[in-house]
Amino acid sequence: MDAQPLLLIGWREWVMLPELGIDRIKAKVDTGARSSSIHALNIEQFETEGGQKVRFHIAPVQHDDSKLVQAEATLLCQRLVTDSGGHQEQRPVVLTTLSLGGSIWPIELTLTNRDEMGFRMLLGRQAIRDRCLVDPGNSFLLRRQPSFLTHSVES
Repeated sequence: MDAQPLLLIGWREWVMLPELGIDRIKAKVDTGARSSSIHALNIEQFETEGGQKVRFHIAPVQHDDSKLVQAEATLLCQRLVTDSGGHQEQRPVVLTTLSLGGSIWPIELTLTNRDEMGFRMLLGRQAIRDRCLVDPGNSFLLRRQPSFLTHSVES
């Protein structure tokens, strides 16, 4: 397999979630968090002939729940997640695509209320493993991506 360049990202980046209709959301990159999560409102699970689905609203702009994007996705599973404060919560998990720095790949995303958090989206280590290097001292680095960072990545 050909070596693919790793994306050099900062501790926060603008990302897209095209399958969910999100063309821009600021995400905090958190290598201490296993899962990725997004601020979701009005979460509703329902059954279809194809299986379990979930419908929800995303408010991609921090401190502004007036601009909602309605999304629908296949429910992957329910997962018990422990937040940074040690609290456990059962969360719905969906599989969707992430677009970052011109690359697109699938990620698992937990749905939860992140209203009290500083970012509407948290990008955890599972989503960036073998695809990104994190520079924790900088933000929004993708326009200054160096070309020498390469690493073999399995599909």
